[in-house]
Amino acid sequence: MYGAIRFSPSLRFRTLLPTNPRDQSRDLFVPPRILSISSSNITKSVNFRGKIDNVIRVTKHEGSIKELNEDDDDDHAPVSIPLTPIGSESQFDRVIAEAQQLDESVIIVWMASWCRKCIYLKPKLEKLAADYHPRLRFYNVDVNAVPHKLVTRAGVMKMPTIQLWKDGKKQAEVIGGHKSYLVINEVREMIGNENNV
Repeated sequence: MYGAIRFSPSLRFRTLLPTNPRDQSRDLFVPPRILSISSSNITKSVNFRGKIDNVIRVTKHEGSIKELNEDDDDDHAPVSIPLTPIGSESQFDRVIAEAQQLDESVIIVWMASWCRKCIYLKPKLEKLAADYHPRLRFYNVDVNAVPHKLVTRAGVMKMPTIQLWKDGKKQAEVIGGHKSYLVINEVREMIGNENNV
């Protein structure tokens, strides 16, 4: 059986590696081990260096790794959610209209396949999408895959641009030309100020 294993956010692996693996004077080096995670219908092996701080188990139905004796309900929350791609102007209009009908906000991330900052920022935005799931939906638009008319209509000048749309209109945006942690903080602020718009 093939598939991804999702780690709970509170699951911690601590890796102890020396600065120089040949340095025998340090007692920090832990040789590679194979962690075998198994259940009646799931068996996974993970190659890692280090020690495990917590005892873990695989749940039978969800296929996720959980800590034993943990009463936290957040274990079922995904660690990251892929951004849903928008590939045409009509699809963009449908997404905005559906959000307006449901009285919801959506986040639209405008990217380009050639944009290095976009590529670097995307996984961080996917983690952010998991933080706001299911209250907010995150979408991405490749500016090279949609008509230029749509890009102009949205007022996108630089990549990456992260926009908050509500009531069929662009309410706020963050242009992500600087460090990714600053961009993520600005996007969190934008989402936090959503009700003030």
